[in-house]
Amino acid sequence: MTKQARARVGDWIEIHGHTQGEPPRSALVVEVLGEEGQEHYRVRWDEEHESILYPGPDAIIRPKQGEPKQRKARQGKANRAKAG
Repeated sequence: MTKQARARVGDWIEIHGHTQGEPPRSALVVEVLGEEGQEHYRVRWDEEHESILYPGPDAIIRPKQGEPKQRKARQGKANRAKAG
């Protein structure tokens, strides 16, 4: 088993879809819980709800300077709708 990188507050965790055509989901890390090697996270999902996440091998940690492309696209679409 390989050691997964540890996320920090402000990082993004992206979970790939588990079925064909299912888009990835992104969550913002708002709190790091647990001890080293047993980390889990309080996250805020794109859908704007919070939960506790125990990331699996399908999780990718993106440092906070890199917001997920999917979220950027959704925000751009929402901003255009508000401006229109």
